[in-house]
Amino acid sequence: MRARVCFVGTTRYAVPLDRTTARKFAALAPLADAVVVAFATGLRPRRVRAEAEFLLLPNLPAAPLRALLYLLAVPGILVWLVGMRGVDVLIAQSPYEAVPAALAKGLARLFGRRTVLVVESHGDFELSLFLQRRVRGAAVYRFLMRRACRFAFRHGDLFRAISTFTREQVARWAPGRAVLEFPTWSDLDPFFDATDAPAATPIVLFAGALIPRKGVHHLLHAFGTVASEFPDAILVLAGAPENATYARRLVTGAERGLPGRIRVLGHVEPAVLAAWMRRARVVVLPSLSEGLGRVVIEAMATGTPVIGSRVGGIPDLIADGVTGFLVPPGDETALAGRLRHLLADADAARAMGARGRAFVEPRFSTRTFVDGYASVLGAAQDLLAAR
Repeated sequence: MRARVCFVGTTRYAVPLDRTTARKFAALAPLADAVVVAFATGLRPRRVRAEAEFLLLPNLPAAPLRALLYLLAVPGILVWLVGMRGVDVLIAQSPYEAVPAALAKGLARLFGRRTVLVVESHGDFELSLFLQRRVRGAAVYRFLMRRACRFAFRHGDLFRAISTFTREQVARWAPGRAVLEFPTWSDLDPFFDATDAPAATPIVLFAGALIPRKGVHHLLHAFGTVASEFPDAILVLAGAPENATYARRLVTGAERGLPGRIRVLGHVEPAVLAAWMRRARVVVLPSLSEGLGRVVIEAMATGTPVIGSRVGGIPDLIADGVTGFLVPPGDETALAGRLRHLLADADAARAMGARGRAFVEPRFSTRTFVDGYASVLGAAQDLLAAR
């Protein structure tokens, strides 16, 4: 029987769908009839039929309001989907996002409808919030987060992780339970197809949200250490300023300490990012926490070497000294040393980038992603058949 699936989470989807999202759900379409319950990018709720059906909540202007709306509205929506639309598999993108799904699962059971809840982990759900911004009342947040995680894992039937790190973290919360592992979706075509020649001016590129968890301040300090040795080199920051205060401090500090050596692009589309990666001498992801590190995969697909922190899922991607370099998180001296090595030796950088591309090509395909979800849905159907 064809699965009827609802993906539920707090992701914000633009209408019409961006190319990456459209391709992701088009790839999954042969596996299941899918509904997505998430948020719109504006204040107007949306219902859109595209590669899947999207039921999008209004994107309220404050995070606490969005969280309250999500918690109050989503259980009822999911119960309706289970009862009226025959949805039998609920897939939540994190333990916290699984809470309304777990509530809906219990409510549906009261009406005699059985569902399978899949709890996924795409990142460090224990610490990432506290590494992204300053959290007032952190102790209260930690208490509520622990309770939410316990509730989600207690009611979860299947678990999916995207890296060794996230699998081990899930296993601590769900001991003795099997955890399916396969990487998150990456639309790599723009990155494999990038043909720009490396820039004559050495470029150090960071790509990602400008938030403390990404460790961009450590990269700025490390680049400042080596900047005088490579007077032509520039540092390019590509990413949305999701923490506006942090982003302003980064830019102000860069303008004061390294005038003319830093370029801030803001958010860029995948094709533009791929072109920048291809032109760069090295891409750096100095994160303090990372579920997998999609930027690493994208950069390797362009043939550009990557320096990444030895955290989360990044060591799954980088073989230190072979397909890139790993440095301890926050170690600006080690990061500066690796930058110095690649800025000084363009041939070594190109050879390392070529090895990275050869690593990525067979491992992060659409086929791998679809096969992973085929395993999840197959296991879910087995559970439903056994009930």
